[in-house]
Amino acid sequence: MALRPVQVNIKAVDAPVVGRFWAQALGWTAYSPGVTTYVGPAGGLVWPDPVALGIDVVPVPERKSPTKNRTHLDLATESPAHQAELVARLRALGATPADVGQGDVPWTVLADPEGNEFCVLEPREVYRDSGPIAAVVVDCVDPRAMASFWGEALDWSLHEVTDDQAVLRSAGGVGPYLEFLRSSDGKTVPDRVHLDLLPYPGDDKAAEVARLRDLGATDLDLGQGDVPWTCLSDPEGHEFCVLALS
Repeated sequence: MALRPVQVNIKAVDAPVVGRFWAQALGWTAYSPGVTTYVGPAGGLVWPDPVALGIDVVPVPERKSPTKNRTHLDLATESPAHQAELVARLRALGATPADVGQGDVPWTVLADPEGNEFCVLEPREVYRDSGPIAAVVVDCVDPRAMASFWGEALDWSLHEVTDDQAVLRSAGGVGPYLEFLRSSDGKTVPDRVHLDLLPYPGDDKAAEVARLRDLGATDLDLGQGDVPWTCLSDPEGHEFCVLALS
């Protein structure tokens, strides 16, 4: 039994606008299958995508707080020229420079039209075949503890564990990485960005949720009411949802 990440959930006041931004940023397509705006690879809606992590933009009434998100996306580039071109194109689409205390670094920190921070990385060989999203990056106090929980929760392979970083990727070695980076900042506001997980066909969602609770996850009440998905928090309070196959 194991779960697979299938999408990154981003809350937004204007979900269609934010969805269109991310679709143009990644060269993907924005779909509106219901209340949310789903962003996935071009060529028709496929969910869950077998390789990519889609982005599901969910409308909410509250604007983002000034606090830096604990989860963000890193975008991959192929060359210094590609990095410069992508940054320029993203700014033309409505991205703005963001200062999260990064100092003088080779990557560029931006924010989407509603202030969600993300990074445009300099070319790195490790992300050569990741697709446009290099990694989903999560700030945490204890990467080793996160490696223990998420390594058991997911069917993804653990690539690296140190005091400063834990890295996972799909067992097939495709798509983006999931990275937990050590940070002294604990959680102070609800997460604006989180992962959505999905059981495999034939697996029992309730049993998977019970397994996650045994691993240290706790139930989370966001006012979601009676919905087919289950909201949980990991041992450091990062929110995530376990979805149901329709």
